[in-house]
Amino acid sequence: MTIAPEISRLRDRAFAIWSAGLAAADPAEAVRASLARDPLPPPAPGGRLLVIAVGKAARAMTGDALEVLRGKGWAPPEALVVTNYENAGDLPGATVMAAGHPVPDENGHRAAEAVLAALRPLGANDRVLALISGGGSALLPAPVEGVTLAEKAEVSRLLLASGAPIEEMNLVRQQLSRLKGGGMLRAAAPAKVTALILSDVVGDDLSVIASGPTVAPVGTKAEARAALEARGIWTRLPVSVRAHLEAPAPALPPLPEADNRLVGSNAASVRAMEEAGARIFPQPVTGDVGDAVQRIMDEAIKVSPGGAIGFGGETTVTIRGDGKGGRNQELALRFALLAEGRLEGDWAFLSAGTDGRDGPTEAAGGIVDPSTLTRMRAAGLDAEDALARNDSNTALSACDGLVMTGGTGTNVADLMVFVRG
Repeated sequence: MTIAPEISRLRDRAFAIWSAGLAAADPAEAVRASLARDPLPPPAPGGRLLVIAVGKAARAMTGDALEVLRGKGWAPPEALVVTNYENAGDLPGATVMAAGHPVPDENGHRAAEAVLAALRPLGANDRVLALISGGGSALLPAPVEGVTLAEKAEVSRLLLASGAPIEEMNLVRQQLSRLKGGGMLRAAAPAKVTALILSDVVGDDLSVIASGPTVAPVGTKAEARAALEARGIWTRLPVSVRAHLEAPAPALPPLPEADNRLVGSNAASVRAMEEAGARIFPQPVTGDVGDAVQRIMDEAIKVSPGGAIGFGGETTVTIRGDGKGGRNQELALRFALLAEGRLEGDWAFLSAGTDGRDGPTEAAGGIVDPSTLTRMRAAGLDAEDALARNDSNTALSACDGLVMTGGTGTNVADLMVFVRG
């Protein structure tokens, strides 16, 4: 069953509006603009510059940073980039290391040790330029003493499956890492640190983005324990993890100061969608995907013919089945089911992650329209059954419902668009 021309035009319009939001999250431009507005101070006598970049946008951020820094008085900096496999690649003047996301792997462990080794010899006349973007939590695991990489990866897996929001996940991760929650800042001391931060977190809390390597932690061990108990996964954690979280926190000196700069965010991308022709819903879309889709539908039914509305945020999914999918694909499929009998006329709805990857799939998200469920049923698939098994990817792939962008080199959470014919 082919898609009608009018529906195709609406789908194209939805993708164009979403793409305007993605373009506003260009990490290279964000770095260039920040360093132009507020350049790094000149080097101290004998001082050297170390660039440490971590996250899904790390490679793109580093490329422009190195270009801007040329001729600014600094000797050619040493640069170490840690990013996910999809966004890795050679970069002149930098060492690029690829690692696993969203569950940390051995390559991430090696990358974290390389970062610590690079920071260890720095002195008071040196400076670190930290380029931080979403995904850094998994990419630099650096488990605390007594906890293995496999045990820390199991914690990440349990948190992901529980539907925990990113703030909660990073609260726990910070307590299990030597680099998170200001750990990078402590490791760099006495060198000064400037951090350019691209936010993938709703509200742009710097302590949550990539688990805050250059800022104070979100909370305490006790708060991390309470969150894990509330999720019902405390007793399923490795013994070493529980022991660490139950042990008294060591006395540490005050966290050194850092020059932390927010250079891009989900909110900026949402504003770009408004400039592309969509009315913008003023509140971030967060929480469980089943609740979020109701809020989106309540706004969609108000859209006049020819209109569009855009949303930003990041939802969560509780995994109950063994299917393949992600929060954006599930949101799109749930929207298609909820729209049946509620939305008249032609429309299209798209939800996708700005990093180009939704969950453990190759898709960025999903796109649906009034004929989606008909096409799906013609392929012998049932949407409600797919959702019960967390198998939105299989269902959407059968009816031209996947948004495929490949790795985008950036990450500012999710963007959603509804357009009406």
